[in-house]
Amino acid sequence: MGAGPRDRIAEEQAALRRVAVLVAGGETPEEVFAAVTAEAGQLLDADIAAVGRYSSGSALTIVARWSATGDQRAGVHTRLGGRNAGTLVFETGRPVRMDDFSELSGQGGEVVRQLGIRSSVAVPISVEGLLWGVMIVSNTSDEPLPADAEARLVGFTELVGTAIANAQARVELRSFAEEQAALRRVAGLVAMGALPEEVFAAVAAEAGRLLGADLTAVGRYEPDGVVTVGAWSSSGTVMPFPAGSRTDLGGQNLITLVLQTGKPVRMDDYAGATGAGANVGHGWGFRAAVGVPITVEGRLWGVMAVGPTREERLPTDAEAHLVGFTELMGTAIANAQARVELRRYADEQAALRRVATLVASGAPSRELFAAVTEEIGRLMSAEFASISRYDENGMATAVGMWNAARIPLPVAEGDRFSLGGQNVTTLVFETGQPARMSDSASAGRIAEAAGRAGIQVAVGVPVRARGRLWGVVIVASADKASLPADTESRLVGFTELAGTAIANAEAQAALAASRARIVTAGDKARRRIERDLHDGAQQQLVTLALRLRETQADAPPAAAGLVTRLGEVADGLDSALEELRETARGIHPAALNAGGLRPALKALARRSAVRVDLRIQVPGRLPSPVEIAAYYVVSEALANAAKHANAAAVSAEIAVEDGVLRVTVRDDGQGGAAFGRGSGLLGLKDRVEALGGRITLQSSPNTGTILDAHLPVDG
Repeated sequence: MGAGPRDRIAEEQAALRRVAVLVAGGETPEEVFAAVTAEAGQLLDADIAAVGRYSSGSALTIVARWSATGDQRAGVHTRLGGRNAGTLVFETGRPVRMDDFSELSGQGGEVVRQLGIRSSVAVPISVEGLLWGVMIVSNTSDEPLPADAEARLVGFTELVGTAIANAQARVELRSFAEEQAALRRVAGLVAMGALPEEVFAAVAAEAGRLLGADLTAVGRYEPDGVVTVGAWSSSGTVMPFPAGSRTDLGGQNLITLVLQTGKPVRMDDYAGATGAGANVGHGWGFRAAVGVPITVEGRLWGVMAVGPTREERLPTDAEAHLVGFTELMGTAIANAQARVELRRYADEQAALRRVATLVASGAPSRELFAAVTEEIGRLMSAEFASISRYDENGMATAVGMWNAARIPLPVAEGDRFSLGGQNVTTLVFETGQPARMSDSASAGRIAEAAGRAGIQVAVGVPVRARGRLWGVVIVASADKASLPADTESRLVGFTELAGTAIANAEAQAALAASRARIVTAGDKARRRIERDLHDGAQQQLVTLALRLRETQADAPPAAAGLVTRLGEVADGLDSALEELRETARGIHPAALNAGGLRPALKALARRSAVRVDLRIQVPGRLPSPVEIAAYYVVSEALANAAKHANAAAVSAEIAVEDGVLRVTVRDDGQGGAAFGRGSGLLGLKDRVEALGGRITLQSSPNTGTILDAHLPVDG
């Protein structure tokens, strides 16, 4: 009592250090409370010291008490209200000193009177900025408390707040660790590729235990309600709505609200819930509930619900705790879907590779069509697949069929049938687009036969060859689910391969015909030249040579010089005949033989009746067949421009780029040229394609003509 200021400060610091050591050592809040009340009471020479906690905003509970007489009873519970130190601190959040108890009131006031307290000082205890409780020191004697008691108590209340915050942090850390451990266990299942059902069951149990819930359920949204896919009970009893049960949507209840909002929903009083979802909750004994949406790749997939059957409330952050579990479930579902899609994709690619191999090997059309229909039918788990070719006069021909269900159809492979009616084959022909029809919407002989065999749905995709509609691929199934919405896009790969094979076959046929025409034309030309030379100039030269030989033989011996000259002339005629025969064996522009493409084209341009702008970028000589083809492309274009197009000017560009000789001839004539008109252009086409090149013609009326040929230089 009589200690000086320096001693008082030293005592105060020592007391604070002793409490601080307890706080730093992680002692429980109760141990810290007991030490604080004893240290503060003794330091301030008080008779009573206490720490109280405010609860629910309406009561004060004494959690620690010290008195000079040794009375350390705690647990006194008083309602707030009236005029007393505990209530005033709660209302103001500031320290309070009471030396006059004339206006004392409330339950707290009654306790003060019972204890005979004459003066009190109360200081708030804050934890992380929030009012948590109060520390009160009191005297029962007339001796007032020190004037600076409030300030001296602040150090103790701060230590109390720290101790409480530390304890709360340890609880939160333990809860966090338990949550992370639970999430890791579930994540382990997801990473191992566990079935979604296993993940649902694990999540329901882990989340329920973590949140102290009594019941947990996982549901999947479907068009006609919610299906329970996982459930857990803290008691282990049989669930009234186990996995597999279905609940209708509608009303004011957890599963319906989550579906409507796509957000977490909390219902603290489930008694007011309505609808089938409410009946489920009531059947489970829910008093309150929290539901969190489960999303899979951004799409609402289902809901997770937890709830207590006791009066105890769920944690205020229950929704946040559940999000980690729902994210893992979404991942598990997405992974499972990805595995199914990957397996389906792998099967599809394998089937496409098998068909592509047939296409690349040039397999016969019948073998290819049979493979395409079988691969499609098996891949789609269908009963029937076919490929048909559209013919003229509203007819079609079935060129390939796969009939796993042995459906008795009125059309067999190779049969022709009429288009018309309400069916996929006709609809694709009319629209040129993929088509899908159910059995109820189809009509016609084939549709009726398929309906009798139990076919429920058919999908058709057009087959195009070189850009034109060639036919249709159809797949049909007795199970609508086996032909999902992406069936049409999955069939495109097969129809493209079929179209490629068809185009290849047509191209091969056209090429064979083209080469045949070239050979035939060459043969005809050679025969004509041979006949003309034989019957014309060659016969005349032979006759002249014979007459010269006769004249040489009839000459008198005295005309030796004349005989010699006649022999020379006859020999010259023989040489001319030989050269003529050589010419007959291979007619060729002379300028090409002498100097190649450049001088030959320049000579051609000079002889043209139309002005020609000639541009040649050719390095040296090219293979003879290429030079000849290029020469005739320019020659035919100039001839057409002069004779048929009435052109005033022509430009010709000849250049080698990336191993290809490109010959482009443009005129400003009247247009209208076509490969099918006359043999000249068609012969050019045959000649170019026979060399593995390509030639195009643009010749719209009144826009001039462009003839463009590409010839591979290296064969």
